[in-house]
Amino acid sequence: MKISHTFLQVRDQQEALVFYRDVLGLDVRTDAPVEQYRWLSVGPADQPDVEIVLEDPGMGRPAADATAMRELMAKGSLGAVIFRVDDCDAEFERIRAAGAEVMQEPMDQAYGVRDCAFRDPSGNHLRFSAPLGR
Repeated sequence: MKISHTFLQVRDQQEALVFYRDVLGLDVRTDAPVEQYRWLSVGPADQPDVEIVLEDPGMGRPAADATAMRELMAKGSLGAVIFRVDDCDAEFERIRAAGAEVMQEPMDQAYGVRDCAFRDPSGNHLRFSAPLGR
């Protein structure tokens, strides 16, 4: 069993695409219309079977649920992704220089990684970690 897709709720798919493609450097996997919505997914070049779907909260949900999700997203209370990187400090500097919102500067963690954290334009929590001792 392998993970193929995971979903992040985003307030604006085009804004999210620019961030994930142009700032983080992920590949666009799918960008296609689905009824009145857009199926938009990205993923790391070296993991071609993994898709992160940048989803409009209204896609496939009742209006009240979409509203509730948008309210949670605005607070930064939805979605998180952790990316494994070779050099946490270099990734931190690269992403910070692109203007991403910093949540945590690089630091060694007791659970064996050096990591840092950012928020994407929709408030999703993104962490970048490298195993200690590399």
